[in-house]
Amino acid sequence: MVVSLFTEKFGLQQYMVNGVRTSKKNTQFSASQMQVGNILELVVYRNEKETLQRIKECKQACHYESIFADVIKNAVLLFMIELLQKCLKEPDEHQELFHFMEDILLSLDTASSSELANIPLFFALHLSHFFGFRIMDNYQLDSNILDLIEGKFVSSLPLHSHYVIPPQSECVVQFLRVMQINELSELKLNRHQRNELLDSCIAYYSLHISPFGNMRSLPVLRMLMEEES
Repeated sequence: MVVSLFTEKFGLQQYMVNGVRTSKKNTQFSASQMQVGNILELVVYRNEKETLQRIKECKQACHYESIFADVIKNAVLLFMIELLQKCLKEPDEHQELFHFMEDILLSLDTASSSELANIPLFFALHLSHFFGFRIMDNYQLDSNILDLIEGKFVSSLPLHSHYVIPPQSECVVQFLRVMQINELSELKLNRHQRNELLDSCIAYYSLHISPFGNMRSLPVLRMLMEEES
């Protein structure tokens, strides 16, 4: 199995993992360890001349309580990982981003239902910070239109069509000012508002990351969220 792993020390890396799909018992690796979103502790062989690296030792750094059992949490997980993959282009060390991902995955595992509904928006609005195009928090009563191309709030409608107007733009500011997952339960949005804001977030990423393409996990996430609400 060839897996893509986002590592604390080396950034995005490709690893060859032997024996996980055979009938023989593998004492080093298991297919369950390689589930999307798992946090692992690794000892690896490192050869900078090779694009495909090898893992010497692997164990789970933590065992999730609910992510893999809860279909909605798992859908949120897949959405976050897909968005991260679209942003990661180079195999560079990015420890701050690694710790952000680690924190949000652990928070997702223990999130309440009121927090869970807002995690995709929180993640999308804060992830962009690590790639240099975070939306500027310059919202004012007279500058309340979010220009998605400029990534900031402006006082008049832009000449292009990529913008967000109140009250949706006011919600964006609220998410930008939230720093912890446990604060998300205080943001009261309905399903329609979340869908509109998430569409705007994805449009924002597509404007600033090329190529971006479609988010395959988004329709599944929306369907499950609608069934839950």
